[in-house]
Formats: sequence, structure tokens, C-alpha cells
Amino acid sequence: MQTKNLIAVNEFCINHNIEISFISALHQTGLIEIATIEEATFIDADQLQQVEQFIRFYYDLDINIEGIETINHLLKRMNEMQHEITMLRNRLKFYEH
Repeated sequence: MQTKNLIAVNEFCINHNIEISFISALHQTGLIEIATIEEATFIDADQLQQVEQFIRFYYDLDINIEGIETINHLLKRMNEMQHEITMLRNRLKFYEH
């Protein structure tokens, strides 16, 4: 991770009004990566969109961490399948002409 794109977990949690333990739980389950530099923890800015989505699942929709893991897995599989469908359509168009 590049240090210039890191966001302090403490500040992130204060700004989003969430518990640090939630971020720790996401990290422990492997949903996000956390960098530790000089005893401070940071989130890569590239993960912000995903972390904010997890926050909505957990706090707005009352979905537990295990549910978030399941949803994340299914969304990844859907995206992979959509990409595969697009590739297959492009290949089919090539052979139709």
C-alpha cells in the first residue's frame, strides 16, 4: 500500500460515526486490509467505496459480518460472471460477421 493514499482508521470512524471494532471485524474476516504504521492503523483509499458499502449493510440494513461476507462473495461472483458474459458476447459477435 502506498502511504500517501492511507486514511487513519480513528479519523474515518469518527467521521462516519462508527465503532473501530467494526473495522477490526472487517479486517479479521479478510474483507478489508489494514496497514499498521507506528502503532496507528490505516485503510487504503482504494477500499473506501467498499468499506462504506459494508457500513451501509451493517448499520442501515442490520446485516451481520457473516452476512456481509456472503453478500460480498456473491457480488464478486456476479461481477465475474457479468465480465465473462461480456467476453463471450464479444467473441460471438466476432464469429457472426
